[in-house]
Amino acid sequence: MARICVMTAGHLATCPRMTKAADALSAAGHDVRVVSTRHTPWAVEADDEIRATRSWPWSVVDYRKDAARLLYVKSGLRGRSALAMARQLGASQVPFAVGVHAYARVHPELVSAALEEPADLFYGGTTGAIAAAAEAACRAGAPYGLDLEDFHAEEQEGPDGPLMNALGDRIVARVAPDAAFVTTSSGANAAEYRRRYRVHAVTINNTFPLPLHTPAIARRDGSPLRAYWFSQTIGSGRGLEGFIRGAGAAHVPVELHLRGRSSAGYVETLKQLAASLAPQLSIVTSEPASPDRMVALCEDHDFGLAIEEGHMLSRQFSLSNKALTYILGGLAVVLTDTEGQRELGQGVGEGALIYREGDYETLAQGLRRWYQEPERLLAARRAAWAAAAGRWHWEHASQSGALVAAVGRVLS
Repeated sequence: MARICVMTAGHLATCPRMTKAADALSAAGHDVRVVSTRHTPWAVEADDEIRATRSWPWSVVDYRKDAARLLYVKSGLRGRSALAMARQLGASQVPFAVGVHAYARVHPELVSAALEEPADLFYGGTTGAIAAAAEAACRAGAPYGLDLEDFHAEEQEGPDGPLMNALGDRIVARVAPDAAFVTTSSGANAAEYRRRYRVHAVTINNTFPLPLHTPAIARRDGSPLRAYWFSQTIGSGRGLEGFIRGAGAAHVPVELHLRGRSSAGYVETLKQLAASLAPQLSIVTSEPASPDRMVALCEDHDFGLAIEEGHMLSRQFSLSNKALTYILGGLAVVLTDTEGQRELGQGVGEGALIYREGDYETLAQGLRRWYQEPERLLAARRAAWAAAAGRWHWEHASQSGALVAAVGRVLS
């Protein structure tokens, strides 16, 4: 079997796709080593929790401000300098290596860590590891695969968003066509990568392993609807304001549970909006958790929110890990009607409440129906779980099996 280096510019806890890839390839008999980073304090403990249950070797590029001060300063200065040059010259004119440094803070360190041991294949995912996987493979004289989970040419927002998206576009255009294989997270992403870059990506959704037990799906007559949403960051642009508007229009009691780290003052802003528009809605928050525990943490809720604001193509094409986590926990799912989520909505059937972004009345009607007719909510949860158990889980042949097969074709 082959030696495979799996690379991510994120934490193990913040990039479950690459952790699952390492697990699947290791289970298939390959000699797997993982390279990831440490930069966010809350994720360190979650990383250690994940690592405690895995046997594959793990190399870490640590650039935390308190624990790795020298690399934190060095990489920050290098990135800011590269970004300034990219602003001045433009994404298409800046030297490619400089553009990579502007786009990926610890690119050279990831390459060095990947090359610490021989590998027959490099497989890299997350924005900051795309070019690193390609460079490591080139220097090692080995093939590489890429996981383009999101549509990186139209993904980032903020003042430098257009520049970063243009850099992402240039990097993908340079390295994706020469990849031995490419994976992505939705059929909509795959179609756009094929159209724009003539790259044929294998669709491997953000599914998770089946839980060890069937979720307890119980009726709760008269209690508030329990909605669940999670992310690394609780912040604007994620559709939460729209859900509050829909819940307010429903005129039924709802408890909205948000898991993640709040942007400065954002949760308080949400609570103020709820007090104004949805007085029967309460908001509860909790800290982020390890991906290994996310399915179990869903179970005490009625439905999960997979609501995307579609002003960025990446969000239009996305099929997030949220929706696929909820249904494995036996929750119904509330979906905005985007290209990326449409296939799941059809597959889940009555387990999904689907509405177009901004159509708060349809959302309100669905919430009201679930509250007033508990049997409908119970049926929706059962349908969602049945869909997850039948198709939308990591062990399905279309998921981990597709990755193992793609790697096998390269190494055969």
